[in-house]
Amino acid sequence: MGENDCENSQKYELVLTPVTGKLKASLLSNLKEIPSIHVGDYKFYLDYEEITPEIQKLAEKELRETPDITSDAISKLRCLLQEEKNLHVPINNTEWLIRFLRPCKFYPHSAFELIKRHYQFKLKHRNVYKHLKPSNEKNIFQQNIIRLQGERDQYGRRIMTIKLGKEWKMSEVTLDELFKGLILLSELSLLEPTTQVCGVVIIIDFDGLSFAQTRKFTPMWLKRIVDWIQDCIPLRIKNLHIVNQPYLFNLIYNLIKPFLREKLKKRLIMHGKNHASLHQYVKPELLTPNYGGTLNVPLITNGNIWVEILVRCDEEFEVINSYGYRKKNVD
Repeated sequence: MGENDCENSQKYELVLTPVTGKLKASLLSNLKEIPSIHVGDYKFYLDYEEITPEIQKLAEKELRETPDITSDAISKLRCLLQEEKNLHVPINNTEWLIRFLRPCKFYPHSAFELIKRHYQFKLKHRNVYKHLKPSNEKNIFQQNIIRLQGERDQYGRRIMTIKLGKEWKMSEVTLDELFKGLILLSELSLLEPTTQVCGVVIIIDFDGLSFAQTRKFTPMWLKRIVDWIQDCIPLRIKNLHIVNQPYLFNLIYNLIKPFLREKLKKRLIMHGKNHASLHQYVKPELLTPNYGGTLNVPLITNGNIWVEILVRCDEEFEVINSYGYRKKNVD
């Protein structure tokens, strides 16, 4: 089927599933139903199930996630957070604590520092986070330049694609809207236990990048997103794959390079139009034909379908937005 629009090629159905079990415990809100999209026999959904025995072994090996270490880390992290008097967070939600402990390999002090940086970033950039929820950011998803792929890579990682070349209409969507969209998709991905353990890979497609577009990438905007990725988000970003980039991309890279620490610099991989190079990291059977892959499933390329999914989660984002550092005289 290739990269076809679900709405144009097949009828799709929005299915609402009651929230139960582990997901109910991990949500911060009283959300009653979780949406998924069905296209024929194919289903796209966010995977909120408990991790499989195979993923559990991976968590033990890479993250030190054993019952004893987990229990001790949760207890110590709670104690640390109780001492941070000016920070309002869901301290009694164990699954929320685990979201921050996993990327820190269950070292409670590291998780505590990550939580503080996360909410300090939100406070510093409160103009971005104010009233941030899908129903207020429909445009970025309608533009369809960021999306999650239903299939994971061979390591169980979520695949996110961002299109910042010819498909990005500068007059219709700003980079600030893009950043907000990334925050929203990342928060939803963090509800998935498998993604918490395995992480995500991001494919950034610069096919058709113009000089006018490169001028939109200011040092301030680039530093903000690098700070968010490197220091503030409890998501394991395993690789950033730059594909189809023209020579103009060097202008952006030269601006962003001073902000990159060695760890992220090593995970930023440039492939150009060399699909074989990308396939060394993501198997072609898990990539769509436009990246030299053979994945043959319906893709959600109609942004309005994404909006239908995401606005159903507004309630969760309203509660997410209620947490953070208390500060007087802040709008």
